[in-house]
Amino acid sequence: MGLHKELDGLLVVSMDQAVAAPYCALMLADAGARVIKVERKEGDFARGYDKGADGKSVFFSWLNRGKESICVDIKDANDEQLLRSMLSRADVFLHNLAPGALVRRGFGGDVLRETNPGLITCEINGYGTTGDWAQKKAYDALVQAESGIFAVNGTHEHPSRVGISICDISSGQTAFSTILRALIQRGVTGAGIDISISMFDVMADYMNFPLLSHRYLGQAPGRMGITHPLIAPYGAYAAKGGEQVMISIQSDREWQNFCDSVLDQPELGKDSRFADNTHRVKNRNEMDKAINSTFSVHDIDELIRILDQAKIANSRLSSVSDLSDHELIRNVVADFDGTEVSMADLPVETDADRPRVVPTLDQHGPAIRSEFSPEQ
Repeated sequence: MGLHKELDGLLVVSMDQAVAAPYCALMLADAGARVIKVERKEGDFARGYDKGADGKSVFFSWLNRGKESICVDIKDANDEQLLRSMLSRADVFLHNLAPGALVRRGFGGDVLRETNPGLITCEINGYGTTGDWAQKKAYDALVQAESGIFAVNGTHEHPSRVGISICDISSGQTAFSTILRALIQRGVTGAGIDISISMFDVMADYMNFPLLSHRYLGQAPGRMGITHPLIAPYGAYAAKGGEQVMISIQSDREWQNFCDSVLDQPELGKDSRFADNTHRVKNRNEMDKAINSTFSVHDIDELIRILDQAKIANSRLSSVSDLSDHELIRNVVADFDGTEVSMADLPVETDADRPRVVPTLDQHGPAIRSEFSPEQ
């Protein structure tokens, strides 16, 4: 038996928007939790990111399948009491609103646990919860810039953002794993806790490779496109016809095998210019000339066959179109108000069916209001 709705029976109330917290809530829903998405009357602004699903957002479909939707205005006294009623029975309260916004309205963890001692709250923010930084807006590319991602991503001439929402997704994953830790702890202590996930902290941790290079190895690696700055050869090389293949040599033994079996130049494996990784990085240009002279005579399929036979790590440089048709991709189909949206599945397989239905705005509002009415 594999994973199968291991969070079944847990209630998650998620006041989320955009990507980071919705992605965390998606994984909670996928694990079997009941997730109620609390939206403003105009809805999560991600609903308006695009109109690819018959006028509705395909990006919203990716992040919000398997949830229930209710519109709540916490400035309204009745809705405030409704939300408090929901949270009195919830296991997890997740949000990525501005730091302090909910605390100022009396929805801080300490207050909520007066009536629900086991409640776990999780806030995803940009730069922490205190000081001037807490008030800065923090969108994905802005955090990439602030955390130094741009300094190591791109070419010599131009920095570049990572082409996916890496800060949002990684922060959502971090929040998910931390919530699971808190649930395990609650199983021992019976007590809930407050969790705060800073997107900047997440990316600073991801940046430890260049950060440690800066602190202990003399300098941080520079931007080198898709070529690894500290390991060689580790980059893309052109086959006959111009298509590129990525290779990675991780040890001196692999380098010798590469020279013997792929380049058919065993003497290069013993050449003092390339004998170890430090020298290969230092003499990268000469090394690349030797590699290019061999790769350029083989078409891409033949070259990959040779590399695979020699057990040299390699991959094609796939386009998004290539990924869409890749033989390994596992797809899941979401249902957004009758429109099917096909997307890559979550990476962890389960024995349960994936949640598929994407909620329309306030779709479950009447039922949820009845269920959690403070008068009951």
